[in-house]
Amino acid sequence: MQVQDYMQTLGRQARQAARTLARLTTEDKNRALHAIAQALEAASPQLLQANAKDLEQGRARGLEEALLDRLALTPARIEAMLEGLRQVASLPDPVGEITEMRYRPSGIQVGKMRVPLGVIGIIYESRPNVTVEAASLCLKSGNAAILRGGSEALHSNRAIAACIQQGLAQAGVNAHAVQVVETTDREAVGALIRMDTYVDVIVPRGGKGLIERITQEARVPVIKHLDGICHVYLDRDADAQKALAISLNAKTQRYGTCNTMETLLVHQQVAANLLPSIAQDLLAKGVELRACEVSLALLQGAHLPVIAATEEDWSTEYLGPILSIKVVDSLDDAIDHINTYSSQHTEAIVTENYTRARRFLTEVDSSSVMVNASTRFADGFEYGLGAEIGISTDKIHARGPVGLEGLTSQKYIVLGDGHIRQ
Repeated sequence: MQVQDYMQTLGRQARQAARTLARLTTEDKNRALHAIAQALEAASPQLLQANAKDLEQGRARGLEEALLDRLALTPARIEAMLEGLRQVASLPDPVGEITEMRYRPSGIQVGKMRVPLGVIGIIYESRPNVTVEAASLCLKSGNAAILRGGSEALHSNRAIAACIQQGLAQAGVNAHAVQVVETTDREAVGALIRMDTYVDVIVPRGGKGLIERITQEARVPVIKHLDGICHVYLDRDADAQKALAISLNAKTQRYGTCNTMETLLVHQQVAANLLPSIAQDLLAKGVELRACEVSLALLQGAHLPVIAATEEDWSTEYLGPILSIKVVDSLDDAIDHINTYSSQHTEAIVTENYTRARRFLTEVDSSSVMVNASTRFADGFEYGLGAEIGISTDKIHARGPVGLEGLTSQKYIVLGDGHIRQ
């Protein structure tokens, strides 16, 4: 079968499955989620074996360490996948929720009902856990899913897809509710993002090049973020211990994620006190530091190995052990720098000053803004969404981590009793 024909078939099947999903109760969907979790848990050894093949091939292809980290499955990450499934099952079902019912002067009642988007296409690279996250969120929110993972995770995704199908069958749910694209042909992506007859939303998760291509070529609405240039700002009223702990965690807890800090901003009044110890601990973890003129002089004066930052560094997502550092004159300068160079993903301020924290929350224009917390918390699981289908930096429909509610829409409902308009 030609790729175009194959993708059209998946689209038709998904559209039909979406109609059957609309009839499922919350109990039906939760039963399917638990069945998928049981199948995955039972197949953990096979998942690790399949992933080992992908990792071996990835190293042979020369994949960067950040991509290999995203690709890797471990017992802990499999357990996190299972916990995500169980948490999604425990969350309230948004579908069918009726709100804002009110009587109009005509006597009719008008309100809103939350409904699934329909068919969601997810295109992603490296991370095989996305297969499970996407399937669980789409299923619980009543959407059919077409999942197209990267060729580097082919063995892992096939093993996970087999478990998903086993769980769906056990729960009596339409097998086409979750379909994993079997071909690695790049033409499949082009077909999927143009199938506006069958696909309602596209969610890309991967590198900036992939997301830019999809945004430019898609005929279907896209929920996306391009990159994660995240900032931590250490205010003049920052607690030193909190500043150190948050800076280290935001940068080094994991390097290859979109919510990892890429730029550290420090108020000039506390730079001499805070920066040397933070820099020393970052360097001890193997982080390369690229410093502005002021911080360069300060850190070199402390005999620490740092290099000069360039203009390009402020707008770079490193996805690795590199950090840019800038000393700013004021809170205004910090906010201005963030709103200029940020990708509007996640920013944090460390401060004990409530007024300045409120200004930061109000004036920083990003999808997640934090006070005294690591940017690594910008995650659907950490936000209590169970898991996330992705993070959106757009301002229409969904913004920030996209969970169950972000995968639904609303329609107006009207209740009458023979009412006619005069």
